[in-house]
Amino acid sequence: MNKIMSDKKIIALYTLPALILLLVLIYVPIVLTGYYGLMDWDGIGPMTFIGLDNYKALIFDNLFWNSAYHSLLLAIFSVLSLIIYLAISLVLASQIKGADVFRKIYLIPMLLSSVAIAQLWMRIYHPSNGVMNRFLTSIGIENPPLWLSDTSLVLFAIFVPILWQYAGFYIIIYYAALRNIPNELVEAARIDGATPFQIAYKIKLPLISGVIKVTIVLAVIGSLKYFDLIYVMTDGGPNGASEVMASYMYKLAFRTNDFGYGSAIGFFLLILILLVTYLIRKLTTSREDNVQY
Repeated sequence: MNKIMSDKKIIALYTLPALILLLVLIYVPIVLTGYYGLMDWDGIGPMTFIGLDNYKALIFDNLFWNSAYHSLLLAIFSVLSLIIYLAISLVLASQIKGADVFRKIYLIPMLLSSVAIAQLWMRIYHPSNGVMNRFLTSIGIENPPLWLSDTSLVLFAIFVPILWQYAGFYIIIYYAALRNIPNELVEAARIDGATPFQIAYKIKLPLISGVIKVTIVLAVIGSLKYFDLIYVMTDGGPNGASEVMASYMYKLAFRTNDFGYGSAIGFFLLILILLVTYLIRKLTTSREDNVQY
């Protein structure tokens, strides 16, 4: 077996199918998206080369920058929510009674499709029959808000189910990382008189800093390209108040048949995600390198 695996031709043969899939499903579409962004095209008829005109139009498109601002807010809220997920994971990893039950409960949203979650929360936010407004009415609020119709509230109302949807995913990641920390380190700190907070802050968090960095990247990338739940719940409305970059790109490409401009936005979104990922890695590398194992 060692002789076979040391043969470069065999290694190339084994990796070739995966490389072909990566090429066809990822790299070719990326190149085509950048290429279509240079065209004036409705997605069906002939293409007309217009150079960087689509990208120039994007710079002065207020609707796009409005959607980009909403995506940025979602990314900020997603990163901040990681603090809550991490706190829950620290509690669950401390071997409390019923931890396994709670982990299963937090995983329930991951088992539901985005469409099902959207339908659930649309009913929760229903103006007259929703659980939210019925509760507010029961405590004396006569005119509860129209959660999905109020331009000042709709964006934050949508953020709640989005963050709820992925809570279990991040909690499980943090929980697994915390459970892999050698118990001897924790016991030694307890013997030395460290409080639970000191153990968490000075021992556990530094040891899982690499995992935290990965989850930050995942949260930001996922927020910048988020689409499905917003599309089902509000379709970017009312009046664009919940529009994000991905939903705006979809409308341009598949509703107004401006496929070239939609592709330009998609390619810009790709570059933005790569840039943000690079910046996050640069900002978090120094802290990770200082951790002593």
